[in-house]
Amino acid sequence: MTKILLSLHVLAAIIAIGPVSVAASMFPPTVRRAWASESGISATATIQLLHRICRVYAGIGLAVPILGFATASYMGVLESGWLIASIILTAVAAGILVFLVLPSQDKLLGHINGNGTVERSHTARLAMYTGFFNLLWAAVTVLMVVRPGSTTGA
Repeated sequence: MTKILLSLHVLAAIIAIGPVSVAASMFPPTVRRAWASESGISATATIQLLHRICRVYAGIGLAVPILGFATASYMGVLESGWLIASIILTAVAAGILVFLVLPSQDKLLGHINGNGTVERSHTARLAMYTGFFNLLWAAVTVLMVVRPGSTTGA
């Protein structure tokens, strides 16, 4: 049963966090290409879609820590160091997404819709925030799978 719960948690993380990671990573270069080519409505629609994916999956991503706490409680590992580290990394990743990535996307989308200028430094900064977010989620995923020091045998 423990292996099934852990597998479900990892699967939920992949389904909920994977799309936001990919869409957030695609956003800065798509904005740069759209701005450089001035390809119009099609490019703007793509950028809006990527932003919507990020917002929706950020909300769905809330299920991952909830399922994680339920799984950890069932496994009896709520006080394990690997779990505490993953909770802290998850909180930091969520903070980066909510307070840095999504507002930066909003700002760039506003510039595009208002025919304002899009500076490379803005897209580069957003790409950096997104890279930090993705790196943290990769670390959390590794911690959830490897569980260093775990004695649960799962």
